[in-house]
Amino acid sequence: MNLGMSEIIIILVIVLILFGPKKLPELARGLGQSVREFKKGASEIRQEFEEAVDVDSQPKKAESGQMAASEAKPEEKPGQDA
Repeated sequence: MNLGMSEIIIILVIVLILFGPKKLPELARGLGQSVREFKKGASEIRQEFEEAVDVDSQPKKAESGQMAASEAKPEEKPGQDA
């Protein structure tokens, strides 16, 4: 849905008629706060998702490191006979 300049102007004129010039700054401020809160919530959700993905991938790396270490030969201590 593409809005051209004429459609935007018509919408703004209708909003101006409905709410008046005194309420328009309050509406714009409220809209700005709503958008800011939405972006903040979206970034928090994205951050939690990325952390969950990172946590899930870390044990796999640790497990593979432990497997490699357990498969290696244990070191012989000096003074012990085989």
